[in-house]
Amino acid sequence: MADSEQAGTSRTPLLVFVWLWVALPFAYGVFELVRKVIQLFGA
Repeated sequence: MADSEQAGTSRTPLLVFVWLWVALPFAYGVFELVRKVIQLFGA
């Protein structure tokens, strides 16, 4: 049990990096989509 907990904590920085690697471009894409929709409909 202690080995799996220790392995989980050692992977935390990797998991944070991978989530940011996916989430940041996704958030940028959503932001750009909202900007284009606003331009399209002239709000």
